[in-house]
Amino acid sequence: MASQDWIDKDFYAILGVSRDASEEDVKKAYRKLARKHHPDKNPGDEAAEQKFKDVAEAHSVLADKEQREQYDAVRAMGSGARFSGGPGPGGGGGFEDLFGNLFNGGSGGSRGGFGRGGAGAGGPDLSDLFGGAGGFGGSGRFGGGAPAKGADRTARTTISFGGAIRGTTVGLREPDGGVIDVRIPAGIRTGQKVRVKGKGQRGSGGAGDLLVEVAVSGHKFFEREGDDIRIHLPVAFDEAALGTTVAVPTVHGEKVNIKIPAGVTSGRVLRLKGHGVRRKEKGREVAGDMLVTVEVQVPKDLSDEAVQAVKAYAEATKGIDPRKGLEAKAVL
Repeated sequence: MASQDWIDKDFYAILGVSRDASEEDVKKAYRKLARKHHPDKNPGDEAAEQKFKDVAEAHSVLADKEQREQYDAVRAMGSGARFSGGPGPGGGGGFEDLFGNLFNGGSGGSRGGFGRGGAGAGGPDLSDLFGGAGGFGGSGRFGGGAPAKGADRTARTTISFGGAIRGTTVGLREPDGGVIDVRIPAGIRTGQKVRVKGKGQRGSGGAGDLLVEVAVSGHKFFEREGDDIRIHLPVAFDEAALGTTVAVPTVHGEKVNIKIPAGVTSGRVLRLKGHGVRRKEKGREVAGDMLVTVEVQVPKDLSDEAVQAVKAYAEATKGIDPRKGLEAKAVL
């Protein structure tokens, strides 16, 4: 039961923040813990994986103003609740009934997400108040007399850069402990959503869907720009002056040769067609490019022999002025 799940979990303690923590404090705590316990950094460590899931669940609730208010209300009222007593065999009037009567005035309104649609005569329909535990929220669907399909739910997840490039599968934990496997397609970007059919709220006309918003972690070498991938390639001075061919790694685990033209300068961008992000769009393959930004490296520590060689080079090229025409360009 979602209500029980929220009562039993202290999301503030999981993130290590105070109950009056700002949205920015919650975000910072989440990012720090998510990086620390991410499965990619702790392969095979079940404890770290569980901690990562707990942190993600806590963040999904506390980072959402609406869900955080509901969570605080549930925790506050649940501290004095009891799970026994009430009408029915065995005292079956449980915690869910207590909140259903409190918010719905005992009326049987249509089931839907809170704050998303109409209400019955008894006030706003909050009967699915607890449907958002663990990062899940609702958005109502209402039919006009036909059996109503259940509400959609929403969730958030963070995946690694490599997972976004290759595609991956993540497990989202339900409030009742169950896990929903969500297949993330290759090439997904931060902010995009994946729809999982039939994993929303149940309704008389069938179950709604689960919409999972994805965030992608950054990478220390590769930079994504749309479907293109940019890298910064260090090139030695002699390679830049004479030209060469260099093998560079791609996001797909390959090494591709790229020709460095003689006389190349720092900042020049070379393009490798089709070696960027690869994804499917409307049934066809789409591939970005790899953008290679050249960075000419000047060595700091030279041997005596290298110093003499540079001096000889300077003597041989003393007629070449790299700043020729600079003053003319500077005229206002």
